[in-house]
Amino acid sequence: MKQKKFESKHQFKTIMLVLLLGIFLGCAGYLGYYFGVIFKDKQEMEHLLDSIEINEVVVEEANKEDDVQTKKPKVTERMLKVRELKKEYPEVVGWLEIEDTNINYPVMQASEEKDQFYLNHNYRGEENKQGSIYLEEKYNWDITPNNFLIFGHNNTLDGSMFADLLKYEDEEFYQMHPTIRFTTVDEDAEYEVISAFRSRLYYKDETDVFRYYFFVNPENQDEYDRFVNNAKENALYNTDKTAKYGDQLMTLSTCAYHTENGRFAVVARKSN
Repeated sequence: MKQKKFESKHQFKTIMLVLLLGIFLGCAGYLGYYFGVIFKDKQEMEHLLDSIEINEVVVEEANKEDDVQTKKPKVTERMLKVRELKKEYPEVVGWLEIEDTNINYPVMQASEEKDQFYLNHNYRGEENKQGSIYLEEKYNWDITPNNFLIFGHNNTLDGSMFADLLKYEDEEFYQMHPTIRFTTVDEDAEYEVISAFRSRLYYKDETDVFRYYFFVNPENQDEYDRFVNNAKENALYNTDKTAKYGDQLMTLSTCAYHTENGRFAVVARKSN
């Protein structure tokens, strides 16, 4: 009888060990695949813009054409690269870069029908939990001045997407990196940071709160000025910079963990 009990316990332990080993191997396989996909996407994006070759002669010709026909700002090699990238991926609207960070990505904009599509898809339109850096779908390119409201995940595990945006919590980092580069098909611009602040998602019944994440397509100067004043009042430190009606704005937003449903945002204006 004792022998049978011993054998039953032994069999039970063996089964449990096999199950635990199977779970472990399954988890390890999934994590390996998951991080492999992340690493692959990250590597591809790091070299995406550099992989596009633009001849200097092409840049010169583009400038001659734009000077005569459109009188647009001087065409740069980077602008032409974004134009080429857009041919392959039509929902690319620009390229965002902040020096000394991992933020060096294409910016996507889906149609309003595909609300928050790039929250969980990469720039190729493939499903990916890391998502993409993306412009608010409702952003109207015909309104001037406007606010580029750009979102990205805070991927703390690998530091990708907008994880490094939180470096702007540190005033010293801001002082060393006061500008953000945003290149579209029409311009290669620098944006001066005017405010960095912590926030959160507010409940519908909360009043007199700063819902910065809704500010896009301002209808008038009062709405524009109210946003700028709130951004300055909520700032973690004084940048000695502000914006006036007529300046193009940019707001970069990501999740933060200082509070429940926390958010962190950086607001910048286009340099003159």
